[in-house]
Amino acid sequence: MALVTLRRNLYHLSDFRIHGALAALKTQHVNHVHKTVKEHLCQWFWSLHPGPIRVRFHHAHCKKFHSENGNDLHPVGEPGFSQVHSWDRFEHSVKNVDEEMFYRKLNSFTSSGEVLHFISTLETLPDTMMAGALCRICEVERKDGDQRLPKEILESSAFQALCDRFGRNPSDLSNAGLVTAFQALTLLCGDAQSRLLMNLEAECQHRLERGSLDVRSLCILGETLIKLHGPGCLALDLIIYQLQGESLEAFTPEDIVTLYRLLQASPEKADQQQKFLNKINHFSLSLVSNLSPKLMSQMLTALVVLDQTQALPLVIKLSKYVVQHIARFTSEELRKVLEAFIYFGHSDRFFTETLEQHVASLCLTLDPELVSRVMEYCSRKLILSEPIFNAVAETFVCQAEKFSPSQTAKLIEPFGKLNYLPPNASALFRKLENMLLTHFNHFPPKTLLKLLHSCSLIERHPVNFMAKIFSPYFLQQLQGEESYLDRLSLAQLTQLFLTSILECPFYKGPKLLPKFQVKSFLTPCSSLETPMDFHLYKSVMTGLIDLLGARLYFASKVLTPYCYTIDVEIKLDEDGFVLPFTIDEDVHKRVALCIDGPKRFCLNSNHLLGKEATKQRHLRLLGYQVVQIPYYEIEMLKSRLELVDYLQGKLFSQNSGGH
Repeated sequence: MALVTLRRNLYHLSDFRIHGALAALKTQHVNHVHKTVKEHLCQWFWSLHPGPIRVRFHHAHCKKFHSENGNDLHPVGEPGFSQVHSWDRFEHSVKNVDEEMFYRKLNSFTSSGEVLHFISTLETLPDTMMAGALCRICEVERKDGDQRLPKEILESSAFQALCDRFGRNPSDLSNAGLVTAFQALTLLCGDAQSRLLMNLEAECQHRLERGSLDVRSLCILGETLIKLHGPGCLALDLIIYQLQGESLEAFTPEDIVTLYRLLQASPEKADQQQKFLNKINHFSLSLVSNLSPKLMSQMLTALVVLDQTQALPLVIKLSKYVVQHIARFTSEELRKVLEAFIYFGHSDRFFTETLEQHVASLCLTLDPELVSRVMEYCSRKLILSEPIFNAVAETFVCQAEKFSPSQTAKLIEPFGKLNYLPPNASALFRKLENMLLTHFNHFPPKTLLKLLHSCSLIERHPVNFMAKIFSPYFLQQLQGEESYLDRLSLAQLTQLFLTSILECPFYKGPKLLPKFQVKSFLTPCSSLETPMDFHLYKSVMTGLIDLLGARLYFASKVLTPYCYTIDVEIKLDEDGFVLPFTIDEDVHKRVALCIDGPKRFCLNSNHLLGKEATKQRHLRLLGYQVVQIPYYEIEMLKSRLELVDYLQGKLFSQNSGGH
């Protein structure tokens, strides 16, 4: 009863053919194309069980096509296409022809003309094979970057005869032939108001409302309607409703991924569908090993769009199989995989190692967008991979002109964040400087500020651009239409200004006005300073009390006049004796203890992050005696006594005195 009510509601809401035709006017580009994997094409159509309707195609020299039920098709002439490859003799009747051979030959063609010429040599052809020919035409046209057919193909008698068969009696078509032809013609022609598409769509709607479409047909129809009318298409809810009623065991891996894509089209409804999504996520665990790289990429993309953070076990399992097939991913597919891993916060040592080999092997042929995504992945996960960074640096030096401003920024920023200079650092930053000099105004203000700040973290100070970024004009651009500058931008400007004073004394350009300077580099996102590890601090504090005799002799979390926050500060007099932290007179030396927990280092490394190395460098220039207390040294100590001896050696290695 619920299904009948839903169908009636959909019927009375609007004639979905008219609704679809109007919605198509708003669609200017086809956002997604029909999945066609060559190695599965034959198996897919074999499973569709072609219906009894067959069309007799006479050779192109004949003037008419005939169908087995006696209905004549429109006359067609010889299609004026280039000569096809020479084939072994192919039977004129498909009744006894091996279907696998048909699709193997079909997949060999590289132009629409070859496909049309090929099928015109066959006498009888099931509707699913005709639809397969349309899919192949769609596939070869897509390779040229334009999914629409050239005018000479659209107007050719061979193509029109093929289309006419689907348009004259769509009710006689099998489900598979109907929906596949509808999808292919939607991609090839794209005109929702054409009579042919409207007739096919009406027949699809009729069968949908009747509940006579199988899982595969429902999936194909759903994607086609989204392409034709957008995700707001009324029939999509009914399609998903019917798919929910099917057993997931009836879905092939391709069907499951298509189902994800259908749900992905309306992410705002994910909460309503969460119970169903949980079921799909769990079932998909058993299918991962059977997915092609393309399907893995599409599944991960759908999980991101649908915000399936609870599906981390599925993401982890997908990552294991991504490792096995990483060389088979296209640049676009691998980019989507990386975006998903970034989104879910997932990193895997084996994936990183495989990615290193893949990037290093491609090096100068890497796609700029993929390069920027690889570097963003390393940056987000704090992965300092020298093979990746070196290959990327070489790629940029050789092909900098291919990178957009945003791609350039995403490529360079990780070098500063992870505190790494590649072997070709001189050539890299010379190329970057030339790009900035030429295209300075093409960089968005915040992107430019982040880029220049990243350079300063690894002591590649942007002296030639400081006058510009401290100018009122740039600061106004940076602020945009907001009433104030965000705290992160102000902190980056302040640190660049401090850098100009401490490390670039020869800079004599404009200064940063006080109103644009912050008092502390500790920001909510911890971009310029990493908060102290509390548990590590407690261990060190216990040892310091034992060593110095009282808590009075050191201060914690001290904000300096130079915006940095010192984890622990100890004051010494001229003789090297420790003073109480409350005393400001007779202070001869200030010791800054940097209690560096794991978050201040690159992942699984003893390599300090750029912001932490810069902080310690600046504190030394400001006159502090910087003492680093890294977590990996503390973890080696086995007793409290060893801790005290360790701290004494760190603090007073050159002084015999102490409190």
